[in-house]
Amino acid sequence: VQLQASGGGLVQAGGSLRLSCELPDSTLAEHTIAWYKQPPGKRREHVAVIAGTGRTNYADAVKGRFTVSREHARRMVYLQMNSLKPEDTAVYYCNVDTGVGPGLPWGQGTLVTVSS
Repeated sequence: VQLQASGGGLVQAGGSLRLSCELPDSTLAEHTIAWYKQPPGKRREHVAVIAGTGRTNYADAVKGRFTVSREHARRMVYLQMNSLKPEDTAVYYCNVDTGVGPGLPWGQGTLVTVSS
């Protein structure tokens, strides 16, 4: 099982995008899900996380600009990204967060490009 992120695209600085992550298996419905980003030439890093309870946490660089949410009934997790900056440019991925790292093989990410 892999989680596939979608919804990326090209946007100007200050713009918004909403990324989506579908949970293909109902057993994942209560798992903690994290969003990661991998900027060009850099390592993948944590962006935001949402627990099955709805509790959230964010990297300092995106606090106040990004919001992670989930719809249990539709098995969807979202990342609303506002006030985008060029440094947000990256491939974004979603994955199960075990607390010590990703829990599934990496799926296909979605490219977000923010132009200045």
